[in-house]
Amino acid sequence: MDSAIPTAAPAAEPAAEPAAEPGTGPDDAGPDAPARRPGRRRGLIRLAVLLLLVPTAVTVCRVADTDAITPVPQLLAFLPWLLLPAGAALAAAVLARWRSGVVWAAAVLAVTGWFVRPYDIGLADTPPGPAVARFEVLTSNVEFGNATEGLLTAIRREKPDLVFVQECAARCSDGLAARVPLADYPHRNVVEGPMASGSAILSKYPLRNTPGIESTLAMPGAVARIAGQEVRLQLAHPLPPIPGGVDAWRSELGRMSAHAAKTRNGGPAIVAGDFNATPDHAAFRRLLDAGGLRNSADLGGASRTPSWPTMVGGPLGAQIDHVLISREFSVREARFLELGDTDHRSLLVGLELHDTGRS
Repeated sequence: MDSAIPTAAPAAEPAAEPAAEPGTGPDDAGPDAPARRPGRRRGLIRLAVLLLLVPTAVTVCRVADTDAITPVPQLLAFLPWLLLPAGAALAAAVLARWRSGVVWAAAVLAVTGWFVRPYDIGLADTPPGPAVARFEVLTSNVEFGNATEGLLTAIRREKPDLVFVQECAARCSDGLAARVPLADYPHRNVVEGPMASGSAILSKYPLRNTPGIESTLAMPGAVARIAGQEVRLQLAHPLPPIPGGVDAWRSELGRMSAHAAKTRNGGPAIVAGDFNATPDHAAFRRLLDAGGLRNSADLGGASRTPSWPTMVGGPLGAQIDHVLISREFSVREARFLELGDTDHRSLLVGLELHDTGRS
């Protein structure tokens, strides 16, 4: 009977799943993953460091109140540009989860951002007495005389009372002599010179010419008689801080500072022109301090408006063309003008001269 009882067949075991190939599992990024992830992080950290080196060096110099050596003076002119690599470094540090790098990049961004804010924030204009005269000042760098036509057009249109011209080569000086009527600007101090060395001051007010400041590019001076007061005028055009020329640039700005210090208490003063420096340069700030001068663009609400180069818009350009004024003046307006055929924008400033009791 036992042999008649059917024997149950053994249950079939479930088929085994094929083994996953290396590198295809959901939690396995492949045999090279452990090396690849740290490698990517190291690459991002290196990138962040490289991006932060220049912004950090320049920002430290700005905090330390020094222009240092090339390339710091050149980069200080374009301080807002440094926000770009610093921002990219912050992004790289975040992706790498590099906490020290995040703090470093954030600090550089914060300090740089503080310095590139508009200069006129918190700046008050408090004239010392009643206004006795109202007039306009125009300063223009005509780039070797190329923008002479644009300058002549601006003079006819805006009718400024005082005009300061830099890089007034023969084409410029000839144009001013032939096409700007003496009846409109009877008083002039024109220093002729080739290429960038010529300069000119035109005035509707009586002028007494002064020697000016010793320099490579002409920086003539004058004293104007305005509303019974003697106003000292000084054209500015120090050499630019090109590589190899930083010492000369610093020296000429130093002479301007010394001149401003000597005449600081000598009554109303205007210093106008192409300074080849911005308020981010320590040498420029020393000039302001030495002469007790203020930047009219700041007071006129045009701080950080770039004047050079014309191909770059704000805030990435540099404001190197200025009209600096003593405490006897207040500012009604400040506007930058496009002349064409020059890499500089002109600056037109409306000023009021206040009575300080001087005669």
